[in-house]
Amino acid sequence: MTENQPPGARRARIPGPSQPPLPYPRPRPGLWRHCLAVGLALWALTATVTYATRDTALLPTLILLGSFLTPVAFVLWAYQRHGRDLGVHLILGCFLTGGTLGVVGASMTERHLLHPSWGMYVGAGLIEEAAKLAALVFVLHRHPRVRGPRAGLVLGASVGFGFAALESAGYAFNATVSLQGIDLRALLETEILRGVLTPFGHGLWTAVTGAALLACRRPNGRFRPASPVVAAWAGAALLHALWDSTHGIALWLVARLTARGLDRTLFTQGHLPWSTDEQRHLFTLFSVGGLVLVALAGIAWVRSLARRAPAWRNTP
Repeated sequence: MTENQPPGARRARIPGPSQPPLPYPRPRPGLWRHCLAVGLALWALTATVTYATRDTALLPTLILLGSFLTPVAFVLWAYQRHGRDLGVHLILGCFLTGGTLGVVGASMTERHLLHPSWGMYVGAGLIEEAAKLAALVFVLHRHPRVRGPRAGLVLGASVGFGFAALESAGYAFNATVSLQGIDLRALLETEILRGVLTPFGHGLWTAVTGAALLACRRPNGRFRPASPVVAAWAGAALLHALWDSTHGIALWLVARLTARGLDRTLFTQGHLPWSTDEQRHLFTLFSVGGLVLVALAGIAWVRSLARRAPAWRNTP
């Protein structure tokens, strides 16, 4: 207290220099490749040790590494290429929260509405794409300034890859448990197959619907079910249904081309009574070729949206 300052008076605070907000982390270029390579090495090490020791305590590590490796690497790639201005917290929120809500919502709905039939694939596509879209809306309802097709591509892909990671973990767990005990071979085959196919599935489809959703978002942050959103959802559900039904379509085509009499009935029921090399080769051609065509259609759709979409900006 100075001599001229009256007793009891408070000393005025001198305002200090304003501190700028901390910037979001900027991962170094190529981080997604480094993550993919290191994660693949860790998964291979875990698989080798598990196979050698038969230690079931390693199964959760093996399942989680195999299921999340590819989705996390692709989310990192999308973040570095297109989504740095969106922020890490929003990307992670869409990946974890959106993916979890999508899986739970789709499981609850499919259990009550779907029955084994050819139409089941279309129903599953419609339900799962709607669940992921609803999860994206839930995550973004507190971020009214986030809009535009490029933001929708990145955040939709994040929700889709989160969904794919959790779904792959479920499939891997189901493949592990059998009547004979733990089936490690089935677990490894499931994780390898789904890890290779993951980039061409849920991430692409939800990126399309997310781009349409945020392109049609109002300036006040409200979402509206505009016709482009409905069309994108229906198109993504169609790709989803074609992807899931590729195995059945391949069986039907082989049956139509080569089967006779009762064999055709067995084909349409999903059995594989191969009797000739021609049938086996045709089935491989149709099943793999179908997946490739659906994947190329999804990639072309996302690339066309990315080329036409302006860069995301945080505008009020």
